[in-house]
Amino acid sequence: MTSPASRPVPPAAANPLNLRGAVDLSSLKQRPPAPPATGPAAGPAGGPAAGPAAPDGSGAPAPGADATEHAGGPLRVDVTEANFQELVELSAQVPVVIALWAPYSPGSGQLVDDLAQIVDSYDGRLVLGAADIEAFPQLAQAFQVQAVPTAVAVVKGQPVPLFQGGAEEQQIRSLLDELLKVAAANGVSGRIGAGGPGADEAEAPPLPPLHQEAFDAIEAGDYATAAAVYRQALLEMPADAEAKAGLAQVELMGRLQPLSAADTEALRALAADEPDNLDAQLGAADLDVAGGHVEDGLGRIVSFIGRNFGPERETARVRLLELFDVVGIHDDRVAKARQNLARVLF
Repeated sequence: MTSPASRPVPPAAANPLNLRGAVDLSSLKQRPPAPPATGPAAGPAGGPAAGPAAPDGSGAPAPGADATEHAGGPLRVDVTEANFQELVELSAQVPVVIALWAPYSPGSGQLVDDLAQIVDSYDGRLVLGAADIEAFPQLAQAFQVQAVPTAVAVVKGQPVPLFQGGAEEQQIRSLLDELLKVAAANGVSGRIGAGGPGADEAEAPPLPPLHQEAFDAIEAGDYATAAAVYRQALLEMPADAEAKAGLAQVELMGRLQPLSAADTEALRALAADEPDNLDAQLGAADLDVAGGHVEDGLGRIVSFIGRNFGPERETARVRLLELFDVVGIHDDRVAKARQNLARVLF
């Protein structure tokens, strides 16, 4: 019997979540605290509502202010240089959702307020940080933000892309539900309550032995070993859906692990120039899915299948099914891709 927590950290594919992204937060974590402000902080016009001020007089809400007083209001923190490291440390206990907004985008401020209400409904299992990219441009650079609003998460100090632009409440909840699964798989399953961080934390159930062995290999970056262990789990229990999904995920990680930035750029260029090059299209689809462009990645392979026949078509079909497992077989984007696949096959 398997547990949802036994799945490895999926690439950004799974709605699109990834603890092994290319973003390096270490330089931000090591920045010295910003000098204290001379007066109380005020939320900019058109921006999201400000949280309570930090007790140190900096004008920025301290992570503990909202997080440890959940009964008094939403789990909402305004992210600053002064408290960013504390939020990163807090992400070892609960996932921290960071909404990047700007005063020049009223819609982004509204999304932050909407996220605050949604996060609050998770009863302490998530914390929301609102970051004004004009006040904290280094954070926008670190997260490679192209536009606001953008939502990312931090789990155990690692960035997890969520979405860019507006999003419906149900879509946001689906992403946050998946985020909690990813966090649990990495031992982050705490809850922020009136007793403070970790007060309501429940110990995660142990993983089945083979799943634990695979998880340890993933933590070490040894995706080949993790894949071998998942294959063994499937030999022992062919109906183990978690092992099947885990195998697809670590195989994707393994394919992407050796690629440099130059390799990635060259692969995308080749895929654009040669739409019927199987290896190029499968490689670009991996990049799409891992980068959160799930529909693009799945659609790329479906289109290839529609244009080609013979062994290459079957190879592409098998890879597509593997990516379905990576994303999640119940994901709406997978359902849509299945329908499109049926059209081109029949």
